[in-house]
Amino acid sequence: MTSTIAFYLSGFAWNFGLGMTYVLVPLYARSLGFSGVAIGALVSLPVLVQIWLSLIAGAYTDRLGGQRLAVGSSLAMTAAGIVFALSGGMVGLFVAQSMFIVSRAFYWPSTWAMAADLPGDQSRHFGRVNALASFGQIAGTAIAGLVVEWLGYRIGFWIFAAMGLAGAVGLARFRSPPAAPRPRQSLVANYLVLLRRPLMYYGILCAYISALPFSLSSSFYPILLVEVGYANDEAGTLLALRGVGAAAAGVVVGYFVKRTDQVRWPLASAVITGLAILLAAVFTAPAPIATFMLLVGLGSSIMTIYFQLLMTACSSPAERGSAMALGGLGWGLSHFSTPLLMGWMNDAIGVVAAFRVMGAIAMAWGVLLLIAFRLTRDHQPAGK
Repeated sequence: MTSTIAFYLSGFAWNFGLGMTYVLVPLYARSLGFSGVAIGALVSLPVLVQIWLSLIAGAYTDRLGGQRLAVGSSLAMTAAGIVFALSGGMVGLFVAQSMFIVSRAFYWPSTWAMAADLPGDQSRHFGRVNALASFGQIAGTAIAGLVVEWLGYRIGFWIFAAMGLAGAVGLARFRSPPAAPRPRQSLVANYLVLLRRPLMYYGILCAYISALPFSLSSSFYPILLVEVGYANDEAGTLLALRGVGAAAAGVVVGYFVKRTDQVRWPLASAVITGLAILLAAVFTAPAPIATFMLLVGLGSSIMTIYFQLLMTACSSPAERGSAMALGGLGWGLSHFSTPLLMGWMNDAIGVVAAFRVMGAIAMAWGVLLLIAFRLTRDHQPAGK
């Protein structure tokens, strides 16, 4: 039990650091005079590396287990925080962001695979992992806004670095369940098998919507809030409410989302997420913005648990890391395309209109999910 708690707490620490970047990186870049396109490029271009590294991380998770890669991910976060704290221009920030992208690429496949291997109800484990991750992001986002307002950006980045170190310590204390012997094979062997399964492509589409609020939180959500009149600390607090919604959903939804052969959950997630993104750019008062932040967190959490269960159901334990990384391609594609598109729309039509367009795109994505589900329905694991 102590080992499992260490695993959960390490997730809180790592995600605390992640939540801090939602405020620190875009607002620091904005304070340095970066354009919308430059901010979008800073956040999204390193994701091209993340997409490939995630696939490598998934393959090595199957070969070595997730714990080593997860520890390395946390140490990479610490290194990125140090470079962020010492940087004052585009080159330094781009290097630091690239280092953090390495951390993200190794963190998600390895920790999702570790959670899938925990004994007991997988849905509840994923719900708890996602809830604690959301609580970490809540705390990190809210505190980052206060730190920026009172102490400045550099102190915020040093705290971010310390969270990576705390996560590494917690992961090092985790004792994973004994794994069955795994044959030595090519790093691409599992991917060649998984890519022949239609459900993998459906899972990638689901993961894209799951990651959309994260992509916006790490790029243009704080800029939207500052543009409509909120101070940095107020923006951090409001942005943290996305994590509150996700955390509440992680605790509750894990008890209900247990089947992947029903389309109602991903469809509901796409509609809720898109509507909340759109309406957050319609109202400026704190109460409605807070409500829509809660809803966007709820929508993304539903989809996250759904696609994690989907990847678990259609893969064997020896393929789990590769399946999580392959499904997580949707996350990478979202983190790459969303900031670039938002940056271009920010400069062309303004950040408020850009959010309205992005919300409409997210709702339309639900139609694509419905079509993909019907095409892959015959491949769904029965009762999963």
